[in-house]
This record gives sequence, structure tokens and C-alpha cells, in this order.
Amino acid sequence: MTSTPPNGLPVYRLITGKDDASFCKRISESLAMGYQLYGSPSVTFDATQGQVVAAQAVLWPGHGVIARD
Repeated sequence: MTSTPPNGLPVYRLITGKDDASFCKRISESLAMGYQLYGSPSVTFDATQGQVVAAQAVLWPGHGVIARD
């Protein structure tokens, strides 16, 4: 695995979208590329669109690691 993400993608990505199969596929594709989940997912309800919107951060391995005691 390289030290940088493929295709010029950023090290940190916040993937957002309607909480459906397409969103899950985008997360799965990021994991298959080598990204790791970063934190917990977040969801909210968009009353104007009448849909649940999800967000999940992913991070390229080896970046943004915080030392813990």
C-alpha cells in the first residue's frame, strides 16, 4: 500500500449522502481502496427532502494518528 491515496484523492474524506445502498457502496469502495473508517457515522433527517442523510469520515492509514496515553 502506498503512503498516499490513489487517484489524487485526499487523505481525509467525509462521505455524505442519502442513507441508501449507493451510500453504503461508496463507503465500501473507499474501504476496498485502503481507507479506514474514522470515527462513528452520523445521520440526520432532512425534512425538506424527506430522507435520512448519512456521513462517514474515512482516513488514509498512517495519517492523523493521535498518540493516546
